[in-house]
Amino acid sequence: MSTGNSGSETTRARQARTRNEPWRNWAGNVTARPVREVTPASVEELSAAVRAAADDGLKVKAVGTGHSFTAAAATDGVLIRPQLLTGIRNIDREAGTVTVEAGTPLKRLNLALAREGLSLTNMGDIMEQTVSGATSTGTHGTGRESASISAQIKGLELVTADGSVLSCSEKENPEVFAAARIGLGALGVITAITFAVEPIFLLTAREEPMTFDRVTSDFDALYAENEHFEFYWFPHTGNCNTKRNNRSAGPEAPVSRFSSFLEDELLSNGLFQAVNSLGRAVPSTIPSIAKISSRALSARTYTDIPYKVFTSPRRVRFVEMEYAVPRAALVETLRELKSMVDRSKLRISFPVEVRTAPADDITLSTASGRESAYIAVHMYKGTPYQAYFTAAEHIFTAHEGRPHWGKVHTRDADYFSTVYPRLGEFTELRDRLDPDRLFANDYLRRVIGD
Repeated sequence: MSTGNSGSETTRARQARTRNEPWRNWAGNVTARPVREVTPASVEELSAAVRAAADDGLKVKAVGTGHSFTAAAATDGVLIRPQLLTGIRNIDREAGTVTVEAGTPLKRLNLALAREGLSLTNMGDIMEQTVSGATSTGTHGTGRESASISAQIKGLELVTADGSVLSCSEKENPEVFAAARIGLGALGVITAITFAVEPIFLLTAREEPMTFDRVTSDFDALYAENEHFEFYWFPHTGNCNTKRNNRSAGPEAPVSRFSSFLEDELLSNGLFQAVNSLGRAVPSTIPSIAKISSRALSARTYTDIPYKVFTSPRRVRFVEMEYAVPRAALVETLRELKSMVDRSKLRISFPVEVRTAPADDITLSTASGRESAYIAVHMYKGTPYQAYFTAAEHIFTAHEGRPHWGKVHTRDADYFSTVYPRLGEFTELRDRLDPDRLFANDYLRRVIGD
């Protein structure tokens, strides 16, 4: 594939503009001031932008929709915006794959696949991210056998530090494929992803309140009996809300418009926004609010196509930390977290989210080589979160926890070398693909070294 002419002043002028305003992520907890932004309309233009940045002595980072809570995409050099690199390149029904441009939002991909009678096997609980941003940081849903979005990748195309375009899969550059599916932006700029897809199917979701004691006591059975099991625990209470998703023969029975408005918009977003604002202003009200909130959602069952079951609107902004612990350690870890909250003076208005994933073979996946359970803690945007997250992180790391690459944590390369046996493989590959650290930033220096 041709990579264009990096010396063309016309191309560079069309691609780049000086950045006057700082870039901010979705949560507002990360800002950056890049020298310039580039919005390439083709792989050739992206390659030219990478070479031009190297010529100018500037670092390069690609950014999606900013849904990471870490500074993984922050740069003071050149910020690549991929919003013109969108759409489906190819659908191969015989192979069961779809190749999509890197800047395509997951929402757009899901809608397009549904129109073609296809679906991803599993996905996370929101779909605002770009496909490259979501996979580069290890975005995941919950599943007994079906793993993260990155684990559904069958091929990748990326622009490396010298501006060349590299294709990788299990057969082509397999060592790059093993790492780049969750590459943290350290190996190059992804331009296209090939995902495994399957004929569209139906899922029946069963949402049901349950006590904390019952969920933790019955967790192994709930996990084993359901293809996708997750739950939310409401701090300051003994209450949880559970969700079980399983494949269904139908018929389709979606959430009614009234129920969708009442529970997904009014209660889960509108009222939740209001009570969090009240809790931020008057923290002493939070335990009482939590008791009411934990009982607000009623049991319901519905059947729909996958993305309408897996994903939900999330309009209330927050800051999040999430750790993956060995699945066998989940219940003990969660009970320690609850005990810590109960003993403390912390006031927490957001529920704690718990999900699972099978082991995978991706070098820096949070589920690499082990069955995992995820515990996510959140705080409402603008609320001090450091004390809560620090206490939670102390518990998670005691159980060999691996933090989500796109969510708040304080771990560094020394820690990661103890919980990722294959970290050395990743850094050796980085030395080969980006010896001058064109794609480096402060976050990468902290988590994988320099």
